[in-house]
Amino acid sequence: MMRFSLTLLLLIFINLGAIAQQQEPKVLDSITIGNSLNENLEQVAIDSVLKPGVPVIYKLDTVFLVRTDYKGATKEERAERITDHLKDISKHYNELTDTIYIHHGNDFAAIMLNQGLAFVITQQDANEERMPLQELAKRDKERFQALLLKHKYHLSSKEWMKRIGFTAAALVGLLLILWGIRWGFRIIIQRLSKFDKKLLKRRNNLFKYFIPKNTKNIFVFIASGLRVVVIVFFLLMYLPFLFSFLPWTQGIVDIFYGYIATPVNFVVHGLINFIPDLFFIIVILYIARYFVRVMKDMAEDIEEEKLVLKSFPKDWAKPTVKLFSIIVYAFAIVMVFPHLPGSDSPAFKGVSLFLGVLFSLGSTSAIANIVAGIVITYMRPFQIGDRIEIMGTIGDVVDKTLLVTKIKTTKNEDVTIPNALIINNHLVNFTANAKEMGLILHTSVTIGYDVEYEVVEKLLLKAARQSMLIQRDPKPFVLQKSLEDNYVSYELNVYTKQAAKMTLIYSDLNKNILSVFNEAGIEILSPKYVASRDGNRSTVPSQKGVDLRNPLEKVVDQVKGKNQTVKVEKGKDEEKDKVKDKDKDEVEEKDKGKGEEKSVKKVNVKEKDKGEEKDNDEDKVKEKDEVKEKGKEKGKEKDEDKEKGKAKGAAAKSKTKKS
Repeated sequence: MMRFSLTLLLLIFINLGAIAQQQEPKVLDSITIGNSLNENLEQVAIDSVLKPGVPVIYKLDTVFLVRTDYKGATKEERAERITDHLKDISKHYNELTDTIYIHHGNDFAAIMLNQGLAFVITQQDANEERMPLQELAKRDKERFQALLLKHKYHLSSKEWMKRIGFTAAALVGLLLILWGIRWGFRIIIQRLSKFDKKLLKRRNNLFKYFIPKNTKNIFVFIASGLRVVVIVFFLLMYLPFLFSFLPWTQGIVDIFYGYIATPVNFVVHGLINFIPDLFFIIVILYIARYFVRVMKDMAEDIEEEKLVLKSFPKDWAKPTVKLFSIIVYAFAIVMVFPHLPGSDSPAFKGVSLFLGVLFSLGSTSAIANIVAGIVITYMRPFQIGDRIEIMGTIGDVVDKTLLVTKIKTTKNEDVTIPNALIINNHLVNFTANAKEMGLILHTSVTIGYDVEYEVVEKLLLKAARQSMLIQRDPKPFVLQKSLEDNYVSYELNVYTKQAAKMTLIYSDLNKNILSVFNEAGIEILSPKYVASRDGNRSTVPSQKGVDLRNPLEKVVDQVKGKNQTVKVEKGKDEEKDKVKDKDKDEVEEKDKGKGEEKSVKKVNVKEKDKGEEKDNDEDKVKEKDEVKEKGKEKGKEKDEDKEKGKAKGAAAKSKTKKS
């Protein structure tokens, strides 16, 4: 406020200096104007001798003469009207804001002040003056403007001191009033600041952003805002009075008010004209909102299964409502758009077109993701909470929108995948069938050919039974995936309904497989062989030491042996037969020992399997006895085979002796 007051005082002193500097030039200007007017008046006097006219007089100065009648008005009436009009104009004329110009018609020329008419000069007036109409209009305009300036600034010293005194008094009154407003509100704010701060503690968090940090409470904030409003309102009302005394400041307030009044008038008239369209917009938006609310209520009932629609899952409710809301509001905007203020203006259309092009160019990928999100919503390849695999990423679905799908991995990593990539790539859902049919988890092991597949299968099934979260029905099963060069690939398949815990299940299953095979003394490996089959034993578990030659090969070997034995001495043949018999005995003993070891291993495996079931002790004993009896029977059969072999050897020896 002090700055504003100092500015006004400075303006007054500038006016005082301008008076001293411009007092003499104004007198000279007035003399010059008076001389020019006197010359013109002399010409008028000469012309009036020929044809008299009625003078238009403004403050004892003749502006011009009216010599003709116009539209039923005599020249005396015309002169009187023009004189009265010029007096009214001179009271409010300001050379800073007002413009005087000529408007030419067919047979007249109008002298205009801004948008108002000052006076009219006709073609008959020009003919009487013996001048072209344009030159006559220009001369009278310049005379009129010169007289306005002359009588506005040509004031006496007494008049200047009077006006300056009024301005100073008005300025002092303004300072006193502003000081009074400030003092009164200071007392009010001091009293309000003593109130308890409980109201501030109870206000919501959003409201604090609209209050300055140095404000003690809400009442102080309201009082401070009210003080600003009162001061601004008072200045707007007082400034025209303050600047109305000095000629140079009379137009400042008008200019200032013009800057404010133009947009205010535009807005006010626009709002008044907008009222019918406003009612139309309100009705359209209300109808659109009503339809959306009805759809939301139906969606809530569908989610709560209060409303059941065939072939419409409840998880479609929210996405469908969102799409329906977008469509309804889009139609509402299309209907409302022509009724908006300024919608027909070129600027509004240009901005709308620019925004449309910008949106089209910048939202290509976004629109693709939105379309993909809609397709995914109604295809239902996965739901929130499902364990899925997308592009090598395995995790649980935590959120699904029209633009992206968010997945949380087992390592607590949040992965955001655009819906367009999901549509363009394959997706694996581990949870879709887990609750009803069960998810099949599988793991593979490779074992050498020297281990019987029955043993491997039983050990794998045992490991499956020991694992957690595995379904007993359907039962686990083992597949022989492939027969490689050096090993057999086995695959254990188990059922589970806990797809979200598949990582833990795999870990526990692999741990149990390793533990079971270690207990059985079987290594989980993929052996590599460099085999030379001249005398090496076979790796086939059930056929070690067995002659695998076909009958034709045996006959050929016998024939070759006869041809060779002719040249061999009898003693050497007997020694070879003894060696062969010893080798056969050793092989049979080893086979017998391995058979017993295998039977013992089988018994141990069965005992371990049965040990898990506490109620089957009697079955274990019976199985052990049966295994022992089978082992004895196998031993007897091998002894009989050995005796038969010896008998065959003796027969062969007798044949060789005869030969």
